[in-house]
Amino acid sequence: MIAIINYGSGNIAAIANIYKQLRIPCLICDQASDLAQAERYILPGVGAFDATMQHLASSGMLDVLVEEVVGHGKKVLGICVGMQILAESSEEGSLPGLGWIAGRVKKIDASRLVAGPRLPHMGWNSIRLQVDSPLFRGIDVERGFYFLHSYYFAASEPASVLATVRYGDELPCAVGRGNVYGLQFHPEKSHSNGMAIFRNFAEI
Repeated sequence: MIAIINYGSGNIAAIANIYKQLRIPCLICDQASDLAQAERYILPGVGAFDATMQHLASSGMLDVLVEEVVGHGKKVLGICVGMQILAESSEEGSLPGLGWIAGRVKKIDASRLVAGPRLPHMGWNSIRLQVDSPLFRGIDVERGFYFLHSYYFAASEPASVLATVRYGDELPCAVGRGNVYGLQFHPEKSHSNGMAIFRNFAEI
């Protein structure tokens, strides 16, 4: 069972609909008592870093999520700001992140964007895989994924970067460490590539 964490942030219904199409059991969780029955978690997120951390804390699910992911080693996939809060901190806010992957969220350097690209980074982009991760099995990297963001995850350890996207600089767009994964792009808006990501996460 995959639990989609509903703490007031992210495209919950779209993700659940994809898993319905894939015929993979999932549960939208909005209370701590539902989390223990799941084997994997999806942590979506849209908006600002601090607000997302506050929403997660006020949901009452944070302590149990930490116990299941850190204590029991259950897998978690953070999406967009749900990925960014996996970091230790962010330039966008003052609250600490979850710290499950070493690094800091930084704003994309607008001075590096020339003749066309602007912030936010919005639309489809190809990606470059940095490691052979089962999360990206069967992915068309040239077709890529749909992005919408102005901040990126600057991982402290290069080995934590699973994939990058070129936008001014080569920016990490997927990270992973042990049982924790994060995606800056939106797989729920990325058609067949996104469906493959969700299927792979259910199988790894």
